[in-house]
Amino acid sequence: MFALLLVLILVLFGLGFLDPVWWVAAAVLVFGAAHYSRDRGGSPGRGNRSDLGDYRGYEQRRDRQDRWDRRYTRRHRARWRREERRDRERGR
Repeated sequence: MFALLLVLILVLFGLGFLDPVWWVAAAVLVFGAAHYSRDRGGSPGRGNRSDLGDYRGYEQRRDRQDRWDRRYTRRHRARWRREERRDRERGR
């Protein structure tokens, strides 16, 4: 299917040198193919395996961001400064 579509696009592009309307047809076909390939995965509510994998990746990124935020938020800056001050005093 993809090979046939690619050949059709190339033929329309080649015909565009005779009449520019064919270039427009090729561009519309490329746009339609790109739009269709993005939507081909199905609706988000179906829950197929690719959606589940995408959600797991999202969930892992979200958890890492939450851990980072808990560890490095403003409320911990005073503690860091105290620890840095103690380290500097010990080092002298």
